[in-house]
Amino acid sequence: MFINLEDKEIKFVLENNYIGHLGYIYQKRPYVIPITYYFDRENNAIICYSGDGHKINAMRKNNTVSMQVEEIETVTNWKSILIHGQFEQRFGSDAKAYLHKFSLGVKDVIMEKEHKKLNFISEFSSKIYKDNVPAVFLIKIEDISGKKRIK
Repeated sequence: MFINLEDKEIKFVLENNYIGHLGYIYQKRPYVIPITYYFDRENNAIICYSGDGHKINAMRKNNTVSMQVEEIETVTNWKSILIHGQFEQRFGSDAKAYLHKFSLGVKDVIMEKEHKKLNFISEFSSKIYKDNVPAVFLIKIEDISGKKRIK
C-alpha cells in the first residue's frame, strides 16, 4: 500500500539523511546526480556545495531544480520525498557561513545515524578544494511531497 507522508514524516526524512539525488536541466536534457546535502530547517532550504562545472553552470542558466531523498528498508518498506525549488548561489562571507552550517549539520546527522565522529568535511564529501573556493548554494524549497510503501 502506498501512502502520502505527513509533513512531520517528510521533515524527519530530510533531517535524518545527508545524501539526495539532485535533478536539473542542461541543454534541454534532465540530469540526476547524487549529492551531499544538509536540510536547514530554519530557512526551509537545502544547503549544498560543489566545484564549478557542469551542474553549477546548468543551474545558473536554469535555476529550477528538484531533489529526491529516500529511506529504503526493503522493496515493500520505504519512504521517498521529492523537493521542488530554486537554486540560489551564495558568495563571500554568506557562502562561508552556509558551508560551516552544512559541515556541522552533516557531521551531526552522521553521528546520530551512523555513530561515527568526523572532524573534516573531506570525510563525508568527496570534493576537496585546495586552491578554489567551492560554489555554495541553496535549494530554496517551494514544494515537498512524499510517499511511503508499507506491506
